Amino acid sequence: MQTLTPNQFPFSDKPKDECGVFGISTKHQNSARITYFGIFALQHRGQEAAGIAVSDGEKMRIHKSQGLVSQVFTEENISNLTGHLAIGHTRYSTTGSSNLRNVQPMLLDTRYGPVALAHNGNLVNAVDLRAELFEQGVGFASTSDSEVIITMLAAAKGEDWLDRIANTMPNWKGAFSLVILTIDGVYAARDPWGLRPLTVGRLPGGGYAVASESGALETIGCDSIREVNSGEVIALHNQALIVRQAIPPAERQAKCTFEHIYFSRPDSIWDGKVVHDVRVRLGRQLAIEYPTEADVVIPVPDSSIPATLGYSSVSGIPYDIGLLKNIYIGRTFIQPSQEMRGKDVKLKFNAIPSVLHGKRVIVIDDSIVRGTTSKHLVEIIRKAGAKEVHFRVTCPPITNPCYMGVDMSTHNEMIAHNKSVEEIRAYLQADSLYYVSMAGMMEAIGASSGYCNACFTGDYPFEIATEATKLCLESRLD
Repeated sequence: MQTLTPNQFPFSDKPKDECGVFGISTKHQNSARITYFGIFALQHRGQEAAGIAVSDGEKMRIHKSQGLVSQVFTEENISNLTGHLAIGHTRYSTTGSSNLRNVQPMLLDTRYGPVALAHNGNLVNAVDLRAELFEQGVGFASTSDSEVIITMLAAAKGEDWLDRIANTMPNWKGAFSLVILTIDGVYAARDPWGLRPLTVGRLPGGGYAVASESGALETIGCDSIREVNSGEVIALHNQALIVRQAIPPAERQAKCTFEHIYFSRPDSIWDGKVVHDVRVRLGRQLAIEYPTEADVVIPVPDSSIPATLGYSSVSGIPYDIGLLKNIYIGRTFIQPSQEMRGKDVKLKFNAIPSVLHGKRVIVIDDSIVRGTTSKHLVEIIRKAGAKEVHFRVTCPPITNPCYMGVDMSTHNEMIAHNKSVEEIRAYLQADSLYYVSMAGMMEAIGASSGYCNACFTGDYPFEIATEATKLCLESRLD
């Protein structure tokens, strides 16, 4: 029977979630259980696979598989993962296909002892680095850039793992937020551009944890949470933090704008800003820039709800729930029939006619990539009796792919790369279509610089090789 992973479900028309990483150093042997809840809190960042590796100071153990966190782990296999040190990962593939061999954490036995690694991000020089390792006679079991990273660490020089990680980091170009497990320690490292988020916090009763988002740390009760700085490597070692600036922060910082727009949990803090608050301000900005007469303003659930509240507060137009989302559809592993594929958006969204019938409706969404889902949503809202449908988007038009850890499709698949806003409006069959301006978006974020907006502008923080695609390492393995 053919099955689909959740992110392969046919109606998916959003930038695909990245990955979630988590690491912990405790006094107790229940680190795997805490890690389970840590990556469970990061499930929204990737639903293809999950894994946990642990160490008790003498032996390392690992369990990983394809599927959701709750599908991969049971009470039995969590109980077998004993140790006071652990790292975890929940995956959406950005380099390397959705395949069991690419599931993380990755584990290697080295001359320094075993090492495991989990990675959020994407190296744009992975092809060149892998070719260099091939020339040295090194083989690979996966098609992931994360295996390139761990292989380089296995051969690194230094007195200890902190040295080896710091000495190797300058070779990696691109986005990397890493958690690394050794027999006697947990480490975290972040790229010098600060592209992907990474935060560290103190556990009550002793110990530290690190995660892709602050919300995951708060879930397990951490306090004194701060971001891992750009170019920094941290050892969560012997119940203390050892911090080293391995690489100077890049002069041009490039934090991912889409963490605010779509990816991060609304309760997370990214670059010192509460994500929910930024999304509310994005909605307010849309209302300021494009005032429109209407009867009701509705979100495309769920990430657009705060922006819709913001839009309503400025415009005075009543907020309501006009679309109901089936949150479980995106997590199914059963392939719909050919007949059902034509109704794919209706499987995920249903309209509430009493909210929409006879109304002039403003729809708030966080982004449009291909435009197929947006077109179907307009159709659903009209069939529910809406008199007018006005589409509003909380980011500028997406015209360029991301090579730093977000799967945003190719130029040819992006509707805004080939069409004007008016042409997109006509394709959606909306009465009007407006995107928030670049200046307005940055004002809502509260920053004039320090962010990567390459998906809107094509201005990447560093040179991108043309072969830096999701499947660029797939040629030899199937």
